Amino acid sequence: MSLTADQVRQVAHLARLELKPEQVEHYASQLSRILDMVSELSKVDTQGVDPMAHPLAMNQRLRPDAVTEPDLRAEYQAHSPAVQDGLFLVPKVIE
Repeated sequence: MSLTADQVRQVAHLARLELKPEQVEHYASQLSRILDMVSELSKVDTQGVDPMAHPLAMNQRLRPDAVTEPDLRAEYQAHSPAVQDGLFLVPKVIE
């Protein structure tokens, strides 16, 4: 798939990227090659291949879900101008 200069400018505009006029052809060429590679990958038969989340068959070591910090809520809220039921009260900002 070959991208035109106008398409590259459009993508750059949508991505809020500034491209100088002399860069457009260079990026058009590079992006076209990337799209060609993706097109090649799309042709591969993946029927029966299970999707994987990680290339290595490993289990992530997780720590136990336990509270390890002291409860300092009352101390933090002591400096707040308004607190109710353990929650900070703030002025309404959206009508």
